[in-house]
Amino acid sequence: MENNIIENNITIGIEGLVGAGKTSICRELLDKIPNSIILHGGNLYRGIVFALMNSGIDMSKIMNNSDKPIDIKQMMDILKVELKIENRESVVYVDGKEINEESLQSDTTMAVSKIAKDADNTKFYIFGRKLIDAYKKQYNLIISGRDLMKIYPELDYHFFVTADIDTRVDRKMHQYEDETITREELKKHIEERDMLQEQAGFYKRYSKTIDVDVTECKNAEESAMKILEKIAQ
Repeated sequence: MENNIIENNITIGIEGLVGAGKTSICRELLDKIPNSIILHGGNLYRGIVFALMNSGIDMSKIMNNSDKPIDIKQMMDILKVELKIENRESVVYVDGKEINEESLQSDTTMAVSKIAKDADNTKFYIFGRKLIDAYKKQYNLIISGRDLMKIYPELDYHFFVTADIDTRVDRKMHQYEDETITREELKKHIEERDMLQEQAGFYKRYSKTIDVDVTECKNAEESAMKILEKIAQ
C-alpha cells in the first residue's frame, strides 16, 4: 500500500482541534510513508514563545499591545530559535540548547494561543514556505501546525483532524498525570484554546481540506490509517 501511495515527494498538512492527536498521528504516518520527515510547525512556534517567556521580556505588554503586533520571525531571530531535523523529525533549539517537547507543550500552551491570535506572522510564514520548499526536494513531508494552507497553499493534502470534546479530554489527561488538574478544569482549558484558535482563524477549512473524525479510533495508528485511506483514494 505504501509504495502505491507515494510516487513523487508530497506534502501532507495535518491540522485539527486541540487534543485530537495530531502529533501522534504524524508519527504513525512517519512509520508508514517511506522517505518522510515531520516538520512540527507548532513546536517551532511554541519554541519562540518559550524563548520569549524566558527572556525577561514583559509578556503582558506583548499580549495586550494590539496596536503593535509582535513580529514572530523577528523574535525568532533575536532569541536565536532554530529548527533542525533529527531522527526524521524537527527539533527546536534556543540559543544552541535543545528544548524538549514536554517543556514546549506544558509551559507555553495558553500563551501560544493568545499570542498567535494577534501576532504578525507574515515573515514567519514566508520562512515556513521556504523551509518546506527546501525539504520537499529530498523528502515526503508530514507537516503539523496551524494555518498551513496560508503558509503553503500548494499542499498536496490538507487534513483537519476532529474528535468530540470528551474524547479529546480523555486523550489529553495523560499529559497532566503529574499535575493536580481535574477533568473539568482540563475540559474548560481545551474549550478556551478552541475558542482562541477559532478567533484567530486557525480552524478555517478550504476547498482542499479533508475533515477526518477520529472519535471512534482506538489509537493513533487507526487514526493514521483513516488518513492514508483518504490519500489512497
